[in-house]
Amino acid sequence: MNIIYNDKTDLLYIRFDDRKQDVINRRISEDIVLDIGEKDRIIGIEILDASRHLTLDRLLPVKYELSKA
Repeated sequence: MNIIYNDKTDLLYIRFDDRKQDVINRRISEDIVLDIGEKDRIIGIEILDASRHLTLDRLLPVKYELSKA
């Protein structure tokens, strides 16, 4: 599992499966998009305006990446 946070766009992406595969994006709310892969499995979750929905410090000690300036 990978968690990537882009502080410039305030986008958090959680990736559960690192295999390359075709995905379908399914918006389930204004700020949440699911990436659906093979056999209708959730491959990733994209959270827009993440700092509005999550306390990012609570992700620690999970490593997350900040965008490079």
